[in-house]
Amino acid sequence: MAAFDYVALDAKGGQKKGTLEADSSRQARQLLRDMGLMPLSMDESAKSLKNKSKSSISFFSPSLSTSDLALITRQLSTLIQSSLPIEEALTTVAQQSEDPKVSSIMSAVRSKVLEGHPLASAMAEFPRAFDQLYRATISAGEHSGHLDLVMERLADHTESSQEFSQTVKMAMIYPIILLLMAVGVVVGLMTFVVPKIIKVFAGSGQELPFLTRALVSASEFIGSYGFLVVILLSAATAAFIYAMQQKAFRMRVHKRMLHMPFFKKLVRGFNAARYASTLSILSSSGVPLVEGMKIASQVLSNDFMRLKLNEATTRVSEGTSLNKALAESRYFPPMMLHMIASGEASGQLDSMLERTAKHQERDLKSLITMIVGLFEPFMLVFMGVSVLMIVMAILMPIIDMNDLVM
Repeated sequence: MAAFDYVALDAKGGQKKGTLEADSSRQARQLLRDMGLMPLSMDESAKSLKNKSKSSISFFSPSLSTSDLALITRQLSTLIQSSLPIEEALTTVAQQSEDPKVSSIMSAVRSKVLEGHPLASAMAEFPRAFDQLYRATISAGEHSGHLDLVMERLADHTESSQEFSQTVKMAMIYPIILLLMAVGVVVGLMTFVVPKIIKVFAGSGQELPFLTRALVSASEFIGSYGFLVVILLSAATAAFIYAMQQKAFRMRVHKRMLHMPFFKKLVRGFNAARYASTLSILSSSGVPLVEGMKIASQVLSNDFMRLKLNEATTRVSEGTSLNKALAESRYFPPMMLHMIASGEASGQLDSMLERTAKHQERDLKSLITMIVGLFEPFMLVFMGVSVLMIVMAILMPIIDMNDLVM
């Protein structure tokens, strides 16, 4: 709620000043009348304006998680389809939420709607909570008069995006944990176990096998310089992260990733799926194609691919067909281009874009599943070979010692 400074007259004609909290100036005036006061002037307080200014320009302005956004969108979709006014739907969502941040954001959006702003414009006050795709879709629904249908599509899209993101994250967590465990086991053996066992052979005077000598050298290196290596790797990682903040360096890295043997299919597939899904929801909601392409390109994680899609958007605005413009970028799979071309030829581009988006998401999930499936046995083989080499390096001197005794 906003705070308002008011000047009003009481029943005896005396002037009163104060501050009142309300969703809008109109509601504040009504509250004063209910209190038996006649409002003379009503201005939003300086403190409230200052807080609004800070929230609008601050990097730490309120944001919503993907799961919260998906839940809010589904609730709004259901309530609006039930013919509930927008302001009442926003009030219900704000009251139902257990998260104070979500309630605060929805109450602020409701205040803007009560002041006469469109829903999309009200949500623009929180750009980190409601991105450009979200606001453009709602704006298209408001202008077309089919906000209920658009909200339903947007809810489906948001839930699908959340499920897709969770699938990717869960698929990547297991290989990372497995890799860290494998490295930890090997480093632990080399640091704490191997040196104690090797001491048994150090005083025997026998010549150690090459594998044992190599293991001893590796163990001594880890024990002497392991901490330094960790510091150097951390510094290199921090330097890389800092360099990635620079546009020119990030552009070169992203371009290289699109052509690297292992990463290119994953990066291209991930960005193609996001682009097709975003363009599909925008197009089916009535957003013009060129504007939809501009918005859809902003959701890509690869800067170089985004640059190429901006060029494709320019070509489409000049009259080139969508499939030809995307084909010239050379980063989209042939099946996707053929499906888009079929949709343009038949006049059913919206439905074909939706099918393309689902097809790309299925392909990407299959690719991630295959990569995870290959990575697991690779890490098991790596751990097995590492432990086998350590065991062989320890057993070989014992075998040689037995041979000398016999």
